[in-house]
Amino acid sequence: MRLFVAVRLSAEMQEALISAQNALYDRGVRGNFTAGENLHLTLAFIGEYPEAEPVLDALERVSFSPFELSPEGLGCFGDLWWAGLKGSAPLEALARRVRRALAEAEIPFDRKRFSPHVTLIRRASGKLPGIRIPPASMRVEAFSLMRSDRGKRGMIYTELGLIEARRD
Repeated sequence: MRLFVAVRLSAEMQEALISAQNALYDRGVRGNFTAGENLHLTLAFIGEYPEAEPVLDALERVSFSPFELSPEGLGCFGDLWWAGLKGSAPLEALARRVRRALAEAEIPFDRKRFSPHVTLIRRASGKLPGIRIPPASMRVEAFSLMRSDRGKRGMIYTELGLIEARRD
């Protein structure tokens, strides 16, 4: 199974990011646009792992308090274009706790520095135009263990477990 840990986005956040995608498309940008239902914030990418239960067991030990999340600007890593997220100490702390729980359980994950973003387009062509993402926000009250599978029309993400906020 190909696994990752993510914050699923609210309808308001999805709508704002889809609006940004539409504005990019209207400005001539082409590429593989992320489907609205697949927009998410990755906290940790695990990759191929044989079973979900040990991962869920590790993630159940992560505690955090709810916090606010909102988009801020566009950027790119080469031809991968993304929406940034406003800097947030609680978000950074959650990502750190998730990664520490995985490491303590000896579950391998991508150890690249956490860079909070939501992927909008893969294999984007053209120059990144100066567009604005409509104002939006959401309260993060849970995160999920997700599985990704290739479908005929793109990636299919399935939630395998939901970890809700709870104080330390």
